[in-house]
Amino acid sequence: MAARLSSRGTKIEAHPHPAQLHVHNSDARFRVVAAGRRFGKSRLGVMECLEVAIHGGRSWWLAPTYKMTDVGWRPLIRMAGRIPGAKILLAEKRVEIGKGEISIRSADTPNTLRGEGLDFVVMDECAFIRPEIWPEAIRPALADRLGRALFISTPKGRNWFWDIYRRGEAQEEGWKSFTFPTTANPYIQPSEIEAAKRELPELIFRQEFLAEFIDDNGGVFRRVQEAAIAIALESPAPGGQYVAGVDVASAVDYTVVTVFDSVTKTEVFKDRFNRVDYNVLENRLESVYRRFNLQSMTIESNSIGQPVIDHLYKKGLNIVPFITTSTTKQAIIQGLQSAFEHGEIKIINEPVTIGELLSFESKRNQSGGFSYSAPDGMHDDTVMSMAIAWFAISSGGWLAM
Repeated sequence: MAARLSSRGTKIEAHPHPAQLHVHNSDARFRVVAAGRRFGKSRLGVMECLEVAIHGGRSWWLAPTYKMTDVGWRPLIRMAGRIPGAKILLAEKRVEIGKGEISIRSADTPNTLRGEGLDFVVMDECAFIRPEIWPEAIRPALADRLGRALFISTPKGRNWFWDIYRRGEAQEEGWKSFTFPTTANPYIQPSEIEAAKRELPELIFRQEFLAEFIDDNGGVFRRVQEAAIAIALESPAPGGQYVAGVDVASAVDYTVVTVFDSVTKTEVFKDRFNRVDYNVLENRLESVYRRFNLQSMTIESNSIGQPVIDHLYKKGLNIVPFITTSTTKQAIIQGLQSAFEHGEIKIINEPVTIGELLSFESKRNQSGGFSYSAPDGMHDDTVMSMAIAWFAISSGGWLAM
């Protein structure tokens, strides 16, 4: 990717930053790039696809899901639109430049990944592509043309992307690996990265911005024991200002109410129970509310939570409803995770809570986000109650829905 690519009079302008140019200048057949968010991985891949097509070759841009193909498709059609004679086939997500072409494909339809010989393929966010796609579908497609591959992704633990990254590290024939943090992109403001470092949990920052391969066995919360220094209270302390978070139980789970001092950010009380009638459940929540003169009680409103909220409203309690979705759950869990890592929170040293926190797991999904849950057969009710309470402290509950 020189400053100008040309073939038979076709020219496109490209202005790679030094780290992108370093990757491009490598003559390795298989290049593996682990890079932080906003490094410029997608632009690098698109420019290389265009270069191959300009010279009459066939390229693929492969993403984990159809929705994620837009990451490559949008800049591809924007750049291809500047090339005289380029034909953009929107319905097929394909660009033709003379005898060359670039096709957008998704790994969630593996049956469409067979049968074509390729000169070049970009496997975008390949840490989230099923590992069998490379050896069973893509690698054979490169054989007859001696095609090349560019693997680009942020890491996702130590999965198959880590395995191919190590092949480049070990300098296997034809392989070359590169690692770049987000800061390698000179167009990203350093203040943005510093803000992310302050706001994100350490493990997430290291993975998403430093491009480190983190092997944490799925664990979410760190420094839990260091935070477990609070003393449970049976009644409010003079001058205390309290809020609570509630995870309402289904049939087999536990209802948990967690009370925090909103000023000192210290857990002061927890009640955990199950298999009680609704009126008993509501009376117990009302009792905690009045005992600690709560400023607010934030309750998960999903499913059976909404009738409980409606009844407590009628009793004059300040209830803030919270809808748990994959997006809101990720937000409140990462907020709690950050609180532990930065030493902002103090909790009661109680075995059930400690056990749930230490066993809580995360998984990276294909959309790029995280999903969180207890291991199979275990509970996470105290974690969710605490996360909702911490959300109430840190946001004032204004984002609850």
